[in-house]
Amino acid sequence: MTLIQHKDDAVRYQQQVDNAREYLIPFITEHITLSPATRVLDIGCGEGGVLIPFLEKGCRCTGIELYEPRAILARQFLANYVASGQVEIVNQNIYEEDALNAYKNQFDLILLKDVIEHIPDQERFIPYLKKFLKPGGLVYFGFPPWYMPHGGHQQVCKSKFLSFLPWFHLLPKPVYKGILKMFGEYDAVIVELMEIKDTGISIERFEKIVAQSGFRVKRKQFYLLNPIYRYKFGWKPRKQAKWLGRIPYVRDFFTTCVYYVIG
Repeated sequence: MTLIQHKDDAVRYQQQVDNAREYLIPFITEHITLSPATRVLDIGCGEGGVLIPFLEKGCRCTGIELYEPRAILARQFLANYVASGQVEIVNQNIYEEDALNAYKNQFDLILLKDVIEHIPDQERFIPYLKKFLKPGGLVYFGFPPWYMPHGGHQQVCKSKFLSFLPWFHLLPKPVYKGILKMFGEYDAVIVELMEIKDTGISIERFEKIVAQSGFRVKRKQFYLLNPIYRYKFGWKPRKQAKWLGRIPYVRDFFTTCVYYVIG
């Protein structure tokens, strides 16, 4: 079922802004003081809404977005900040040499909100982030664990039945793809969902990569009900029960969102 935020850029942008103000900022500022001296990098910035609360606190920000139409939208939504020079939006691949040359060791904080589950080869990517951090810099991650009920992002399906069907993204690839085709999903949606099946990341694998990369988890929060659901569906966010959050693998199936700060 296509939700309004899937087809209305302004709604999607405002949801990003509201969620970042209400949940990201309080979570992150437990470990960093935001000021005009703070440099922030948002990787996969989309329409740029996540950056607004940081810009409001005076931070100097850079958004990198691989998909050019979204980078264009971000420049439009953040036009006043772009004009003042407080933010730049770059349509670029973070792996490009030009990106590394321009931003090496530049940032106090890197943001990846609903991004890491779309990035291939996370074992390479997460340690690569160190190249962009100042000494003592931090990285924020927010993502849906792969094994959660809709970890395959099947909510983008046009079929109302499939968009609400939990856990069917865990089926073997041929079966999963066959079901999507049987329900008449668009080819582009099928390609997107099959790519996410390759890149989706569990809590356990994420924490393993973080440890292997030499980072340390500074703070984490698991949610039974993702804070963004407040804006998408009107559902009140709910933190995961602490006892369930301590049970490896089982927690992945019932945790719709995780927040991490690592450094």
